[in-house]
Amino acid sequence: MEKVISIKDAQIFQREELVLNNINFELNENEIVYLIGKTGSGKSSFLKTLFGELTLKVGKGDVVGYDLLQLKKADIPMLRRKIGIVFQDFQLLTDRTVWDNLRFVMQATGWKDKNLMEKRAIEVLKMVGLEHKINAMPHALSGGEQQRVSIARALLNKPELILADEPTGNLDPETSEEIMRVLIAVAKEAKSAVLMATHDMSMVEKFPGRIIRVENSGLKEIDHLNKFDPFSTFLGE
Repeated sequence: MEKVISIKDAQIFQREELVLNNINFELNENEIVYLIGKTGSGKSSFLKTLFGELTLKVGKGDVVGYDLLQLKKADIPMLRRKIGIVFQDFQLLTDRTVWDNLRFVMQATGWKDKNLMEKRAIEVLKMVGLEHKINAMPHALSGGEQQRVSIARALLNKPELILADEPTGNLDPETSEEIMRVLIAVAKEAKSAVLMATHDMSMVEKFPGRIIRVENSGLKEIDHLNKFDPFSTFLGE
C-alpha cells in the first residue's frame, strides 16, 4: 500500500519553541486517522508542517511525494495542489461568491482554462450537494453549508491527502455528523487519505479510524477508544 505521509524522528517547532519531539508517523492511501489531544498539544502545528506552513528542520518527512526537508518556497503551491485542507472556521472569502472562492483556489494552484475550472467547480459542489449554491455569497449559507463548500474547495485538485483541522468545531452535533458523512464519503470517492485533528469524540466513535493521541510532546497510537477515558484525557481544556 502506498504511503501518503511518512515522518521519521522529526522535531516540530513553532518559531524557536520545540512543540513535538521524536515524531514517527505513517499514513497510507485510503486511510482515515484521527489526531486527538488537548488544545495547545501540537495537533495544528503537526498539520501545518505537513502542508508547508511550518518548516521541518529535524528528522525526515515525506508528504505526497515531497521531501519536507528539501521543500523550497516555490514548491509549496504544488505540494498544496496534492493536499486538500479543511479548516474549523471555513476560511471562505466573504466578499465573493462560492464560485469565485473555488476559482481563486484553482488560479492559485495553476489552473488556466476557465471552462475546465467551471466544470470542476460544479463537479465538486455536486459531490457535497451544493451545486445549486454556486452563485451564493458565504453569508447567505448556513455553517454546515459553508463547511460543505470548504470540503468542495479541498477536493478541487483531486488530492491524495485531506488534512482537516477541527472541521466540526463550529457546528452543532447534528450538522457535525452530516459534515463527517460528507467528508468521509467524498474522500472515499476521491480515494484520498484523511488526517483529521478533532476534539469531537462522538464523531470518532461513529466513524471509526486509527486514533493518534498527541500528548507529552509526542504521538501515541491508541488501540481502542474504550481503553481510555476521554474526560480524563481532556481534563483542563
